[in-house]
Amino acid sequence: MSFQLTIEPLGQAIEVEDGQTILDASLRAGIYLPHACCHGLCATCKVQVLDGEVDHGEASNFALMDHEREEGMCLACCATLESDVTIEADIDVEPDALNLPVRDFTGTVSRIENLTPTIKGVWIRLDEGQALRFQAGQYINLRIPGGLGSRAFSLASSPADTREIELNIRLVPGGAATTWIHDALSEGDQVRLTGPYGRFFVRKSSNVPMIFLAGGSGLSSPRSMILDLLEQGCDFPITLIYGARNRAELYYHEAFETMAREHANFTYVPVLSDEPDASAWTGRRGFVHDAAREQFGNDFRGHKAYLCGPPVMIDACISTLMQGRLFERDIYTEKFLSAADAQQVRSPLFRNI
Repeated sequence: MSFQLTIEPLGQAIEVEDGQTILDASLRAGIYLPHACCHGLCATCKVQVLDGEVDHGEASNFALMDHEREEGMCLACCATLESDVTIEADIDVEPDALNLPVRDFTGTVSRIENLTPTIKGVWIRLDEGQALRFQAGQYINLRIPGGLGSRAFSLASSPADTREIELNIRLVPGGAATTWIHDALSEGDQVRLTGPYGRFFVRKSSNVPMIFLAGGSGLSSPRSMILDLLEQGCDFPITLIYGARNRAELYYHEAFETMAREHANFTYVPVLSDEPDASAWTGRRGFVHDAAREQFGNDFRGHKAYLCGPPVMIDACISTLMQGRLFERDIYTEKFLSAADAQQVRSPLFRNI
């Protein structure tokens, strides 16, 4: 059994299967609804029910209070339809967004490589007849066996290749999913994934220089975005400032150096925060935000900045960029939130994280 969901102000109607959430149905129809945690905890996906009945599912009483339920609000990531429903959502028009529908895929692990002592590169070739069209900066949900559900991983490869995708996966101490990937996943294994997801993409129509600030495996999305920009012939200045703890954790270093030699508009600035003083490293030391301040003389005006990495790094970079006179509207970050993250206090400096 299915019901019809009408989404205002778009006026678009879609079919929703029994038990399917409003958010999942919308994304699979290529309609982006704002969302973050997908666990009913952060309230990012809150929408107004104008007509019809919904089941609120596992929506937290803190994210969706009793009086809001009485006023017809619901969380799209949890709510399922009990009749034909009309909702009103806060949908921003993004001229650069591709709004690609979410699909299910199956594939084979074609290659696994140790990129650093803690980060593995995992390549997945999709089954015959399948192609994942995505926008550089987006991510997929990879199905993890053993009842662990799915985990989100950024796409590190260029969107030009729709048959084989690359993921860069850091081992999280105590993390069951990443431990399985690092210790048990093998070449030739069959995997299932869903995507593309996410609203982290380059605003190409802005036609301004771009700054990419990344740390650790947060390099994945910026790498995909930069590959796409250079392949498309972008001639605006592109700067990548990438931070790692030490030289062993700095991956794709030589590849980025080669790209910088081949493309006059691309600047690569690696920075190490915990490299031994006696090592042969002659590059910058310290943190990404300090390297950015030095590289641009603490003046970031006229740029768009794209941030991806650990929360502490992102907060420090946002503070530095804003002190260097870059407005909030010109700063973009990935928004991966686990159920635990969604309950934490977010940065007071940037309301959209």
